[in-house]
Amino acid sequence: MIAELRGVTKKYGRVTALNDVTLGLESGRVTAVLGPNGAGKTSAVKLLLGLTRPTRGRATIFEQDPREPGARRRTGVMLQVSKVPETLTVREHLDLFCSYYPAPMSVDAALAAADLTSVADRRYGLLSGGQRQRAQFAFAICGNPDLLFLDEPTVGLDVESRRSFWHQIRALASRGRSIVLTTHYLEEADALADRIVMLSGGTIVADGSPHQIKSRVASRRIRCTTSLSNTEIRDVASVQSARQDGAAVEIFTSDAERVVRELLARDPGLSGLEVTGAGLEEAFLTLTSVGAALSLGGLDRRTVAAAGGAR
Repeated sequence: MIAELRGVTKKYGRVTALNDVTLGLESGRVTAVLGPNGAGKTSAVKLLLGLTRPTRGRATIFEQDPREPGARRRTGVMLQVSKVPETLTVREHLDLFCSYYPAPMSVDAALAAADLTSVADRRYGLLSGGQRQRAQFAFAICGNPDLLFLDEPTVGLDVESRRSFWHQIRALASRGRSIVLTTHYLEEADALADRIVMLSGGTIVADGSPHQIKSRVASRRIRCTTSLSNTEIRDVASVQSARQDGAAVEIFTSDAERVVRELLARDPGLSGLEVTGAGLEEAFLTLTSVGAALSLGGLDRRTVAAAGGAR
């Protein structure tokens, strides 16, 4: 484990942002921390960075207090909101940032990784929004960190820039860097993460690989038009949920073949049949709901224990 929250509770007055959370981050993996607004993602990241202190429990990075210089020299950070002097050029900023670290990347390498070579000598204040975002990424990686925190890194980027950003994250991970990613783009988490940790209401409700998380809810989505009621559909074995979508019904199941056979047997007039994979969005909406957090608690704990992560 290169970073850990152990038994951490974080309160802001009467508000509990995190409640007895234990989370270990393993070396060389991309871990996506997901959750709705107010779930505790930002608090977890701030605790690991030493930007705030736990009310109870302990946060460590590289077996040190996150505020220790030795820990910070091995950590890179890209936050949603950050300010740097706008009168310095991108290259001047990188010269300065690189000086903070014992074995940084070269400035030219950081510029190339963030696709900023063409604007290296442009003042930061004259950069476009997307260029500023890429500059913040360059500042985060220029120290050649062992652990990199990326907080909503692709907000505001166009599709091409986002895909280029994904390529750079994969390249860093392939070189053994550990990355913590918080994002509202579920497609991004699905594409990049080796492990997904879902928070809801200040607790961890799911922890595993993207495939494991998606299979927790359903592996397949069935869409069709049928005379069967949603109640009748839910009575079919292996159906996990069913909901109306206009004239059609969407059914989520871990055994699509069995469910389709049973639906056709009960309703020979069934039409418009489509079977697709259920995505991370469905898992996210289900697992982060308050009802799911309560009703699936035992399963969550087993999943977390198997992953070696939070309890």
